[in-house]
Amino acid sequence: MNLAVKDIQHNLGRFALTVLGIGMLLMIVMGMGGIYRGLVEDATLLLERIGGDLWVVQRDTRGPFAEISRVPRTLAHRLLAVPGVQSAREFVFHTIQRQHEGRPLRMSVLGLSWPQDKGQWLPLVAGRPLAQNHFELIADKTLGLRLHERIQLGKETYTVVGVTSGMASTAGDGMIFVTVWDAQVIQFDAPGEAIRLERAAREHRSRTEDIFLHQPLLAEQLARPTADLPAAASPELSAVVVRIAPGANQEKVASTIASWSDVSVFTKAGQGELLLKGMVDKSRRQLGMFRTLLTIIAAVVMSLILYTLTLDKLHSIALLKLIGAPNRTILGMILQQAIVLGAVGYGIAYLVGQKVFPHFPRRVVLTNEDLLRLAIIVLGISVISSVLGIWKAMRAAPNDALMG
Repeated sequence: MNLAVKDIQHNLGRFALTVLGIGMLLMIVMGMGGIYRGLVEDATLLLERIGGDLWVVQRDTRGPFAEISRVPRTLAHRLLAVPGVQSAREFVFHTIQRQHEGRPLRMSVLGLSWPQDKGQWLPLVAGRPLAQNHFELIADKTLGLRLHERIQLGKETYTVVGVTSGMASTAGDGMIFVTVWDAQVIQFDAPGEAIRLERAAREHRSRTEDIFLHQPLLAEQLARPTADLPAAASPELSAVVVRIAPGANQEKVASTIASWSDVSVFTKAGQGELLLKGMVDKSRRQLGMFRTLLTIIAAVVMSLILYTLTLDKLHSIALLKLIGAPNRTILGMILQQAIVLGAVGYGIAYLVGQKVFPHFPRRVVLTNEDLLRLAIIVLGISVISSVLGIWKAMRAAPNDALMG
């Protein structure tokens, strides 16, 4: 006869509520670990999916994910002339927030280097990649945009031709994918009144500045849109992603590009390290601290629960001692209850978490390594938390059973 099982059956209602509470607490601990992993995965998602070997950004900046980076479109052509470079992909990335169907819609915009990149590498769950270089987009399903739905961004209307999954930015915002040109149009869109004021300012300059007074034909061009002015530079890129040709020396190629005075070069690993030690570092540490505190709280709560359960059984424990039951029997009963409490609580945490975590605003990634580590920690907590109950049980005197 197993005394631990008999005692659990005798107090089944209390044990069920207790193990449910422990399970919910462990689910939060598990969720914190999953959010931590999800944060890291979101931060390095584009680095892994795009697959570039080198990231070329504006000089003395840390790349498009950490801060504003601006490089000219001609940089991609310059990079293709470097020996050892297989391809140079234009990269435009920014975040916007718009109203859509009466609700705020925050999204990160990634420009695809059309026509080489049409989004074939995206994990599509519906629809297709881009088929034309304007007015089509692919959206992550977390944004709630439906296939073939039309959405206005800036002054243009775009059609959702594809829906992807698991594509979120470091901030957890769902991503949309358009061509580089469309991404720049969205990024630099200005309201009509701002354009009118800019044209008025140009007209004023044409009447006061010498260059326009001496060149009347140049002044006539000022009424045209800014994007059409021949003297105005084309919109700039956030970065250029370089892929090294097979057999080429990556360090030599990076060294050649780094010698240019207008750009900085980071390897894929270097850009990932900047992301983890820069943008998401504080969030990672904060989640780690919360996870540690919750684990300690779980240990304290389990210790108090087992101590309370032991207090309720002191008369029974004293009676067992009176009839000659060895200490190891009593010790085993409390230890087994602690392990069952932890194991069942862990099982509830996992099963409930599988249903709840997909609905979290941020991605929750549960790895086998983290689950195994938490299981070992829960086992250790169960054993350690039983010590207080065992200590109280060992102090119970057999004569206490005769005192009522």
